[in-house]
Amino acid sequence: MTLRSEWLSALAAFESAARHQNFAHAAEDLHLTASAVSHHVRKLESRLGVALFQRHARGVSLTAEGRQLADAASNALADLDGTVDALRASRRTPPRVRITTLHSLSFTWLTPRLPRFAALHPDIGLSIETDAGLARFDDGGPDLGIRHGPGHWNGLSAHPLMDEQLYPVASPRLAGVATLRTPSDLRALPLIADLARQGWPDWFRAAGLHEPAPEERYRFSDSTGALQAAVEGLGAVLARGRLLAPFLRDGQLVRLPGPTLAARWGYHVVYPAHRRLRPAAQSFVDWLLADVATHGPDPLPLE
Repeated sequence: MTLRSEWLSALAAFESAARHQNFAHAAEDLHLTASAVSHHVRKLESRLGVALFQRHARGVSLTAEGRQLADAASNALADLDGTVDALRASRRTPPRVRITTLHSLSFTWLTPRLPRFAALHPDIGLSIETDAGLARFDDGGPDLGIRHGPGHWNGLSAHPLMDEQLYPVASPRLAGVATLRTPSDLRALPLIADLARQGWPDWFRAAGLHEPAPEERYRFSDSTGALQAAVEGLGAVLARGRLLAPFLRDGQLVRLPGPTLAARWGYHVVYPAHRRLRPAAQSFVDWLLADVATHGPDPLPLE
């Protein structure tokens, strides 16, 4: 039997009658008359060509076939009830957007901007997920990401967010910083690096210093670690400018002499190309692009 819509009411009446072992009680449960419940049951019996109940003076009892159908109908209707309840609950639960990005960008750039988003969208929750690897945007994965890269990834829509530039910084407590005057002077400092594709050799060449760059004394897999090492006075770091605002504002790091090196890659908002963003996620993307256009790419305090 194909479960088309006209049979759902008959199955619901049968399931209730089977549960109560009584047509009158089933009728009360479903806000129907006993004759309507009986009609639905006879309709099923006629369609199936089997008796579902044994009828006797004291009421009804299930046949073997009736018990088999009752078990299946009870499980199916329970599943439907659970799904409906979950859908209703999802409408009552505030929407939540899952965003994947690098820890360094979340800590220094994205989080300082979020009070503006919260002020405009107090009903939307955010989950910020940081990982050095590229997240998969399959079912159950993040809604969107902010990636640093060339701007094209298979299967993803990518919207340019901002460019990037590199320049050297160090703690003002680092020995010798106060006497630096030229890019060549940085050769005397311990150098800190992360795993970025552009590094100190590129910067020294941009400064017109073509002899081999000094060896990097400290290397970190994440920009946050490299910046914190510089804050602790371990050396000078070639940092991505978009990540530096909180460190420069608080005086933990100062810019050193030398050129600004344009980064080959920038930041992009990405999400799966094959499916439309959920409304809450689309609201976040629209806000983020507009916020950068309005306030500029560097994080600013909430006005």
